[in-house]
Amino acid sequence: MSDTPAPPLPAPRARNLGRLLLWSGLAALMALVGFGLYRTQAGPVSSGPAPDFTLITFDGETIHLADLKGQVVVVNFWASWCKPCEEEAATLEAGWQKYRDQGVSFLGVDYVDTEPEARAYLTRFGITYPNGPDLGTRISQAFRIRGVPETYFIDRQGTLVRVKIGPIDMNELQSILDPLVTP
Repeated sequence: MSDTPAPPLPAPRARNLGRLLLWSGLAALMALVGFGLYRTQAGPVSSGPAPDFTLITFDGETIHLADLKGQVVVVNFWASWCKPCEEEAATLEAGWQKYRDQGVSFLGVDYVDTEPEARAYLTRFGITYPNGPDLGTRISQAFRIRGVPETYFIDRQGTLVRVKIGPIDMNELQSILDPLVTP
């Protein structure tokens, strides 16, 4: 046996202060990580490489965005229950008819809808460009949409260059597409 006395136990007050500092530091770290994640997920994707996706159209065609590289791509998120989507339906179809021979693809992504209502919407507005449902909301999550309508413009290199939140009119559609199709 040794005659050396055991070290004194920390005072309860010092132990509590240590725990408080440890938990406070951990909470601050978690808040910082949470804020960083929120900032990266807040709002739609607005620039950089466009998120890749596969759309299975209502006609059964499978379209991979990556296969459209070399073309300008307009991706429009819509729903049959969306009144502002109705405002832009004719504009998007007219844009498709005007630009499709200039290397522009239009893709409609039907968001949180039922197939019968979506098909009726496409028929009612005479929409002929490819459209399909966003199965499992995978595409809308990749683009981090906030609602419908939202339209994304992707250049020939696959870079997302512009986002339009809300309905788009023909003047705005042309002002975005004309510079993208001009060599």
